[in-house]
Amino acid sequence: MKSDWLLSAQGLARDYGGRRVVTDIDLRLAAGNVLGVLGPNGAGKTTILRMLAGTLAPSAGRVAIAGVDLAERPRAAKRHLGYLPERPPVYPELTVDEYLRFAARLHDIPRARRAAAVTAAKADCGLIEVGQRLIGALSKGYAQRVGLAQAIVHRPAVLILDEPTAGLDPSQLIGVRELIGRLAREHSVIISSHILGEIQAMASHVVIIDRGRLAFSASREQLAADASWLEIGLAHGPDTATLAALPEVADIRHTGDGQWLIRAAAGRDIRTALAERAVAEGWGLHTLVARPTSLEERFMRVISSGDDAERAPA
Repeated sequence: MKSDWLLSAQGLARDYGGRRVVTDIDLRLAAGNVLGVLGPNGAGKTTILRMLAGTLAPSAGRVAIAGVDLAERPRAAKRHLGYLPERPPVYPELTVDEYLRFAARLHDIPRARRAAAVTAAKADCGLIEVGQRLIGALSKGYAQRVGLAQAIVHRPAVLILDEPTAGLDPSQLIGVRELIGRLAREHSVIISSHILGEIQAMASHVVIIDRGRLAFSASREQLAADASWLEIGLAHGPDTATLAALPEVADIRHTGDGQWLIRAAAGRDIRTALAERAVAEGWGLHTLVARPTSLEERFMRVISSGDDAERAPA
């Protein structure tokens, strides 16, 4: 495996009860990147993240973290990894300080450095004022912050966060989202979420998992470059077939009286040609604007392209 990737997964697969539910997953994470993982419920996101984090053994494939093979040297690999599962692994009967000191010991932080490491994690996660409080007495938003603090207390290169904002109310969600944004400046992050806008705002690369397979993968730059739909409005326009026959038109949708969405062939900009043709033909051009394809549209297109086969366990 290439050592210049902070996290590299090749051919990951997982079987349950003799049935393969995750198949041929290849993922890469470079320094400073945020990888957003999307997928419908039951698509296999959590299974994949658990294999990446080393809490679930893959049936096939390999994972390396900071160049260290996770199966061959799990303790060495996990020194570079922080993991927050969907249900934070916190103990309600402990105080925040007790729990984070315990997490620091688990991560082999030397005794002389533990207090400073705990204090730094609390500061990063907004927990300084609640260090002496029982975790069980905290709100869900603060409990989630404690889970994040245990994931970063040893300052890992890679963070894996599985649905970190699930179940939070709007104010808690905003606070945790801002916190993750700050953490992403210092750590490479893999984050799964069912909130598409959250992934679109934070991720430098997006993958969509559907039925246990990698169904879509694109960088933020590729997503922006592929936003090739044009909205065109014509007062005296031709029929859809005439527009569809124009050069470099790859797809067209009639959206209303005198309104269409037109997608150009890959890598082509047809706005000037459309405008010149509309003027020459007297079509009464009144609208011609780029209409970016939202991540939600891409998501729905990807997951609706398959059949209704039973989905994999989450």
